[in-house]
Amino acid sequence: MVTTTSFNTTKSEEIFTAAQKLMPGGVSSPVRAFKSVGGQPIVFDRVEGAYAWDVDGNKYIDYVGTWGPAICGHAHPEVIKALQAALVKGTSFGAPCVLENVLAEMVIEAVPSIDMVRFVNSGTEACMSILRLMRAFTGRENIIKFEGCYHGHADMFLVKAGSGVATLGLPDSPGVPKSTTKSTLNAPYNDLEAVKALFAANPDSIAGVILEPVVGNSGFITPDAGFLEGLREITKENGALLVFDEVMTGFRISYGGAQAKFGVTPDLTTLGKVIGGGLPVGAYGGRADIMSMVAPAGPMYQAGTLSGNPLAMTAGIKTLELLKKPGTYEQLDRVTKKLADGLRNIAQEAGHDVVGGQISAMFGMFFANSPVHNYDDAKKSDLQKFSRFHRGMLERGIYLAPSQFEAGFTSLAHTEEDIEQTLVAAKEVLSII
Repeated sequence: MVTTTSFNTTKSEEIFTAAQKLMPGGVSSPVRAFKSVGGQPIVFDRVEGAYAWDVDGNKYIDYVGTWGPAICGHAHPEVIKALQAALVKGTSFGAPCVLENVLAEMVIEAVPSIDMVRFVNSGTEACMSILRLMRAFTGRENIIKFEGCYHGHADMFLVKAGSGVATLGLPDSPGVPKSTTKSTLNAPYNDLEAVKALFAANPDSIAGVILEPVVGNSGFITPDAGFLEGLREITKENGALLVFDEVMTGFRISYGGAQAKFGVTPDLTTLGKVIGGGLPVGAYGGRADIMSMVAPAGPMYQAGTLSGNPLAMTAGIKTLELLKKPGTYEQLDRVTKKLADGLRNIAQEAGHDVVGGQISAMFGMFFANSPVHNYDDAKKSDLQKFSRFHRGMLERGIYLAPSQFEAGFTSLAHTEEDIEQTLVAAKEVLSII
């Protein structure tokens, strides 16, 4: 194990010890508990730009970015200023507000598949709602998802899921009735033949296919050439809907998301993270004829007390305004490519088998000796080596996702110097683990 004598986490340890008596596992979301990388989690005190500080005063270059939303950097001054102005008007209305219109127009303008949008409070809620909509519109019950793709913690998606489920080694979850998941069909990611076989075995009963167009919850896995296009063709041929879960990729790998990046337009899309600028938010949208099924326009019921919250709408609007400035995604791509290429090259020079890459502000690296095309491939990577790497980087002020099965994120706040510092730390760690 890599150790540094100057790395003091006494206060974090004390707070987390107390937290374990107050909250299950001491956390509000499982992957934060560092179960797959060992040691106790770091307790954050504040964040700004590309950096985070813990309660012991340690400073980190942050590549988690609150799991994706902080694409402009933490506590961006323009977002904070907008939120301060909105805060004095109230924290929640529970009634229509013009901010919903503004953000909705921005989302519709940017995302090719979306004619109408409904705001909710989380990515899980968006995916849960869109599943109900798929079934309501098609009159069919079965859905196809992909092994290792994570679409939130709703019962019907916790079958061979990714993210924290993969991190903790939980193939399913106790408390999920078999009757709830019997209509969830699974296929390996990047395997069109498996999808065709499922449609053939279940004729006229599959409502649609849902996937992360770029997987971020089994680690960073990109679609093979023709995979997304093939899914678009197969779903059309079978009268089924194609759904892109862009909670992670939306407004991150391009302003219009993965569907704009790859030129494949699904029928429906889920969003979250970036469109809330760091505040709780989710959304789902798509073709007008499908979205017209949603209450009160149609019979499919879905509601939420805090949906369209004025603070979340404000932060989302300002974040998208910042992202729309010229050169934004070129900057994100340049910085992230330098990081991803540098990590891979340094690791290989140190004698490690690694694969990985990036798209815009999303990246990943597996300790593996062959390309990773799906969840099964990801599970073959060296998890113990990743744990040692993670710890070594943490002790040198680099905060990476505490799981091999999570993508990493950069932001507009990350500088060339930050990347250089990260690569220097990586070279040191990779030479001794």
